[in-house]
Amino acid sequence: MISEKEIKEMPMDQKLRLMEAIWTEISRTADDYPSPDWHKEELGETEKRRSSGLEPPIDWETAKEKLRKREDGP
Repeated sequence: MISEKEIKEMPMDQKLRLMEAIWTEISRTADDYPSPDWHKEELGETEKRRSSGLEPPIDWETAKEKLRKREDGP
């Protein structure tokens, strides 16, 4: 198994190849891993907020920025 330290030390092109290989493997067996119920529930709640105007759509770049800020903490 590859450690987090080893991944941090990999050059970007190697990280991307590893990520692609992992994603390819996961996508081959995706039907074997159904989404948990809370995913469906959360999507339903998001759709309710969106359709009521409480959650306006945002572009992908803005969404990524918001997610990255959340990962960094308050």
